[in-house]
Amino acid sequence: MPELSSWVIAARPPTLWAAVAPVLVGTSLALRSDVFRWDAFVATMLAALLIQIGVNFANDVADGTRGTDEHRIGPTRAVAAGLITPRQMWGGIALAFGLAAAVGLYLIYLGGVWILVIGIASIIAALGYTNGPVPYGYYGLGELFVFVFFGLVATAGTRYVFDRSLEIGVGPSGVAMGLLASAILLANNVRDVDTDRDAGKRTLAVILGRGVAVGLYAFCVLGSVLIVAVAVGFDWLPAGALITLLALPLGVPLIRTLRTERSGPALIGVLKGTARLQLVVGVLLAIGIQI
Repeated sequence: MPELSSWVIAARPPTLWAAVAPVLVGTSLALRSDVFRWDAFVATMLAALLIQIGVNFANDVADGTRGTDEHRIGPTRAVAAGLITPRQMWGGIALAFGLAAAVGLYLIYLGGVWILVIGIASIIAALGYTNGPVPYGYYGLGELFVFVFFGLVATAGTRYVFDRSLEIGVGPSGVAMGLLASAILLANNVRDVDTDRDAGKRTLAVILGRGVAVGLYAFCVLGSVLIVAVAVGFDWLPAGALITLLALPLGVPLIRTLRTERSGPALIGVLKGTARLQLVVGVLLAIGIQI
């Protein structure tokens, strides 16, 4: 039986902020509309984390069995390193998504049929990312997946579950979260661009080339904050949301490092830093919505 530390490695804790941030933002929108409730917040946060862990487990076993992780320069992958067998990892995937589905039953009770649709679509998309006959993460569509599901869907779904309604601020907030979720994946794929190319994994970074992928990363990082400023200008978000601009100085060094560095430790730092940036932007946006 694998040790607990092996499962923690497979869960990829630094990436879990991608699940937390949009829930915080969606919850803040609900609080501003005076429809906040603790049960909805806790259940949504738990479901989001479980789905993110399930995605990470599924990616680990897919890349491990395909040989994609054999020569990677990033953090240890549990299946590739022999810490967890593929069969055990599939058991972990079933447990993560099973628990997410169990929590989802309560969310369906709160949010109705649309939450059921979101839940099913999220799990199918998660499993299809690097698994199945046509894993779309191997064909340059991974960033689109995380933009939609860890940005737009996660933010809007969180807001919707509180009282089955949405407001215009959900749109730009979801875009901001989606751009940063995509930036996390881009940082990962730029780091692994050479080994992914050799293994036949055609990520967006492999398809576009390292230079263009770094430019797209910069667009996602800077755009995530600028979209909030645009939304304030159109009165889609309150003026207080402009405090999100305080996060810009945190993004610039990440862009510079990704553009100039090729070493493993530096690029791993960019990945972790991008995840932290999403949390910072999410927290600042959540606070700003209340001002």
